[in-house]
Amino acid sequence: MTVKSQNFFSPASHGFVRIACVTPRVHIADPQANLAEHISLSKRADEAGADLVVFPELSLSAYAIDDLFTQQVLLEAVKDALEELIRASESIRPVLVAGAPLLINGAVYNCAVVIHKGRALGVIPKTYLPNYREYYERRYFASGADLYQPALALNDCGVLVGNDLVFHADGFEAFTFGVEICEDLWVPQTPATRLALNQATIIVNLSASPVVIGKSRARKRLCAAASERLFCAYAYSAAGPGESTTDLAWDGQSLIYELGELIAEGERFSSDTITLGDVDVERIVSERLRTGTFNDARKALPNLPNMSLPFDFTSHALTDFRRQVPRFPYVPADKERLDEDCYEAFNIQVHGLMQRLSTSNTQNVVIGISGGLDSTHALIVACKAFDRLSLPRANIHGYNMPGFGTSTGSRNDAMKLMKALGISAEVLDIRPAAKRMLMDIGHPYSQGEKVYDVNFENVQAGLRTDFLFRLAGEKKGFVVGTGDLSELALGWCTYGVGDHMSHYNVNCGAPKTLIQHLIRWAAKKEFDAKTGRILRSVLEREISPELVPIEAGVIQRTEDKVGPYELQDFNLYYITRYGLKPSKVAFLSYQAWKDKYTLPEIRKWLELFLFRFFTISQFKRSAVPNGPKLISGGALSPRGDWRAPSDGNAKIWLDELKANVPDV
Repeated sequence: MTVKSQNFFSPASHGFVRIACVTPRVHIADPQANLAEHISLSKRADEAGADLVVFPELSLSAYAIDDLFTQQVLLEAVKDALEELIRASESIRPVLVAGAPLLINGAVYNCAVVIHKGRALGVIPKTYLPNYREYYERRYFASGADLYQPALALNDCGVLVGNDLVFHADGFEAFTFGVEICEDLWVPQTPATRLALNQATIIVNLSASPVVIGKSRARKRLCAAASERLFCAYAYSAAGPGESTTDLAWDGQSLIYELGELIAEGERFSSDTITLGDVDVERIVSERLRTGTFNDARKALPNLPNMSLPFDFTSHALTDFRRQVPRFPYVPADKERLDEDCYEAFNIQVHGLMQRLSTSNTQNVVIGISGGLDSTHALIVACKAFDRLSLPRANIHGYNMPGFGTSTGSRNDAMKLMKALGISAEVLDIRPAAKRMLMDIGHPYSQGEKVYDVNFENVQAGLRTDFLFRLAGEKKGFVVGTGDLSELALGWCTYGVGDHMSHYNVNCGAPKTLIQHLIRWAAKKEFDAKTGRILRSVLEREISPELVPIEAGVIQRTEDKVGPYELQDFNLYYITRYGLKPSKVAFLSYQAWKDKYTLPEIRKWLELFLFRFFTISQFKRSAVPNGPKLISGGALSPRGDWRAPSDGNAKIWLDELKANVPDV
């Protein structure tokens, strides 16, 4: 259950927790000055809608004070400041996690203190104390590895002390967090592992790691890896300016990661700053649910504690969103990563086809070439597969099969491309056969009526595939399919003897938004300049099945029927990859696309997606040909990522959408 703000536009309504990593100006061995910084930054974070505020390590005393940690005056002053902070928190909404040296059972411990609404919820001692290079923590502190204190006195209340504490929000069960401190992140077996396996969806790290060249990159790698390996959000808050620079310097690095993705990063070498990030704890829970090995690891860990401490939680109702939502979840925005992804995807497709050719001892393939995106990409994949198998490209038999809506531009590009690639190219006009079939079945078009219904289109699509299968028999080869992942999700294919079927489909794992980039990448990396120009020409044309006659210069537009592919690929990713509620998908889509689409438009196309995906398309996906998976969580084959009943319906998804997404 998620705490609802009853406001569609508020992130809190959709399972997001806002984390604030704060970088106070450090005052060396001056707890009262540090207290003032804490109260000021906590109030500012509260105004910004933070739910959880993370301070650096030993934030109430400063970190670089060496033997001063053993001074009784300092320890008492820190405790006084801590108790004042606890009292001040009564009027502050978010949970605070501050750092302090505390005297417990006759030893000093480097601690994090979790504070909320006028009370301390728990104290977490640092487990691993570095004692190498510039660190000498064992000189001052005891390890909290085996420390358990059921009633440490703070503000005349007994507070639980232990390093396995997990804190959870009453009424928002996905909001759970645990704490580790600096070096705890760097060891082979981190405390965070136990915390995550004990249901913590967020791990916060209070750090005072001094900076040297390259240190910031190492921290980022560790935080990213921890959040990905432990299926959690990871918030890292390091000490900044004000620490003693006797021999070291401090950069105040703030990082917030979620499932390996960087959500927010603060400015380094600055102070009095707040880094805000909205983390999706519901998505984390969903990902753990889908990954059975996560629960297996939990069962395999002996004596897993259940030290879970509740706190009252009230969500904020602010409507700003503190994270970027990629418009194209299948296509990285980073150019270097996009290049790497295109390289991998293209070669997966090529090697998948190579393996099928080799194991079937086949030296000929047949492909229908329309001049559109999908058939163009399937063709260039086939060419590279034949090249690497040292088979002549002439054994690729390409057929352009004009129908009633074929445009001059697409046909010209198809013929130019086949010629440039050196394959066997032929034209097979399906119109005579289509007219005969339409007449035989009594379709109104055969009587001169301009009826361009689904059956009119399916006759053409079915004939094309029928011809390709018969031609494959003649050529002693097999049919290479061209349909993509987006079309399969929407059921935008003619079932059986239609573009739904082939002997092997190289594009089945490629969404439409990715195929465009794959062609652009291949044009630059894999083919000569002349072929590249033809490939770029294909990219410039409207996406169309070209099955309806062109009238008044207006070509049939696929996206008029099934919606913009950029929106539908977005919907496909979040519905199938994470199983999110439609209202949450709409919220994310709105955040990504609000400068191009209105919320009613987003809702309209999502409603169409849900209907087509859950109600009318699964029977087609239950009988798809083989083909390579390209993307994690991005396949719809019943032998892979997606299995569902063919007789399902979309009612509960549509009801949820209509109930929770405004239509104005």
